[in-house]
Amino acid sequence: MTSNNLVYLIALPLFSSGFLMMLGRRADKWGHIFATLISASAFGIGAFEFLQMLARPSESRAVTQKLFSWISVGTFQVDASLLLDQLSISFVLLITGVGTLIHIYSIAYMSHDLDRRRFFAFLNFFIAAMLLLVLGDSYLNLYVGWEGVGLASYLLIGFWNQKPEYATAAKKAFIANRVGDVGLSLAIMIAFATFGTVSFAGVEEKVSGASTAALTGIGLMLLLAATGKSAQFPLQSWLGDAMAGPTPVSALIHAATMVTAGVYLITRSNFIFDNAPTAQLCVVIIGAITLMFGALIGTAKDDIKKALAASTMSQIGYMILATGLGPVGYAFAIMHLLTHGFFKAGMFLGAGSVMHGMDDEVNMRKYGGLGKLMPITAITFGLGYLAIIGVPPFAGFYSKDKIIETAFNSEGIKGLFIGGAALLGALVTAFYMTRVIILTFTGAKRWDEKAHPHESPFLMWGPMAILAIGSVASGFLLSSGNRFVSWLAPVVNSHEVEHAERFQPVVVTTMALVAVLIGVAIAIAKYRSDVPRVAPTNVNIFTKIARRDLLQDDFNEAVLMRPGQALTNFLVATDERAIDGAVRTVGAVVIGSSKGIRKTQNGFVRSYALLILFGAFALLATIWVVTL
Repeated sequence: MTSNNLVYLIALPLFSSGFLMMLGRRADKWGHIFATLISASAFGIGAFEFLQMLARPSESRAVTQKLFSWISVGTFQVDASLLLDQLSISFVLLITGVGTLIHIYSIAYMSHDLDRRRFFAFLNFFIAAMLLLVLGDSYLNLYVGWEGVGLASYLLIGFWNQKPEYATAAKKAFIANRVGDVGLSLAIMIAFATFGTVSFAGVEEKVSGASTAALTGIGLMLLLAATGKSAQFPLQSWLGDAMAGPTPVSALIHAATMVTAGVYLITRSNFIFDNAPTAQLCVVIIGAITLMFGALIGTAKDDIKKALAASTMSQIGYMILATGLGPVGYAFAIMHLLTHGFFKAGMFLGAGSVMHGMDDEVNMRKYGGLGKLMPITAITFGLGYLAIIGVPPFAGFYSKDKIIETAFNSEGIKGLFIGGAALLGALVTAFYMTRVIILTFTGAKRWDEKAHPHESPFLMWGPMAILAIGSVASGFLLSSGNRFVSWLAPVVNSHEVEHAERFQPVVVTTMALVAVLIGVAIAIAKYRSDVPRVAPTNVNIFTKIARRDLLQDDFNEAVLMRPGQALTNFLVATDERAIDGAVRTVGAVVIGSSKGIRKTQNGFVRSYALLILFGAFALLATIWVVTL
């Protein structure tokens, strides 16, 4: 089926962003309201399309809209077309719904910033790019949105670029994402060489006739792209530094939407990974490593936003792991993605609320007892906390436990390893998130006398309350009656696979709850007493390494940056001495010869007459020799 409304989903936020930028300071007084209304309008269009989709049969719910013929070169034909199906509508509602709530929150949070209008223009540009990413009907259309969100992320992380460390964080995120983008570029090239098309439908139609080597190559390159955008091992080091941007940026880009783009890419490419077992196994391994990396880093962070960033890295690891578990895993990955969008965005906004009341202080060791002074923030944050650690009946219990269950029920010994990693990750998650709650909202106050913590205004806690409701209800609504698995079945073919069970759901749930209780108990035992305002230095080696992000930056410097610099210096020297040197030698020979010849042009008539005489003799001698 076709629809004419899809283009407005992208056009409205895109043109509003350009409009606000062109108007400049003239839109300062109302630009934030205008941008928020546009975001809400996009959500309205998305909700309308969703209701229309529900009214159609399951197999006929996808709609398309061709905008124009983009590339027509020989057999390479690409249309600028949009595709709205069960997978993309899930993202559309998340992007525009949570995005609108974050817009409303930002009206108050950024009220004292002189560049608030520019901030909202960047937000709308990001929403437009993210919508294009999930609505494009081909890898090339997706790539345009993919690069757009990379640019938007750079602009928003470095929004306060007058601080050098913030500008550096933006560049770090941009470069790390570009490394991943090389993978997406190569995947598109291999796909065209293999299938003669880059549209999702075209690739899926021809995938059964492709070689395993080609499919594995495409899958591995798509995984590389996902590791960059979703901050997965080994390209995860940028996410913590990305907290340099305003807190609403962390909630929108680095919790609810952009970092989930890698999960979307793998899920959308399910027909590739289902036919490339090696690439699929690599997806599982990367997800398992990252969920533990993020969890361990989260245990050592005193910066509340960086602790939540590590948590995001870990939770995205769960999603990536799930996408490597086959058709049912895709559905559970997206379900966790949606529930995570509610509780993690809510907690990031809660962190911003705490910072708002604490004069932008981010060190949790200087908080303490804020629950009494900021009750709404504490309650909404607490509901997100219960959701992320997987306490029933909150959202994370339904989504994350399904991933753990599916991991344990994977074939062979692999299931025990990845299921064990997922279960251990749940324990560590419960520990570090309980640590955040205790350090921030309970115990004795540890802040300076100059701080005056207070509850945030309604425009800030209102969106937090709505997200908290989603933290409570979204998991049940999505999982009830296996609803979401059935919803995504036409896209990921989950209805064609029977889910084997090594462990019964009640057994996995029991193990997960026991792991959560252990993690909570350890955190309470460790932090229930007085907490020093300064982190102790006499800690074990593991804590020191975790504080340094498990040596991610050290690894990147030693393995990538230093060898890259050496290679660059070698190429520069080769260029200067060999290539440029050869050119300079030719130039020097010509100049030297010219100087020698120039001496014969002295301006004396007798010299020229003598040269003519010598020339005449030489010509006669040549004729004489030739005619002999």
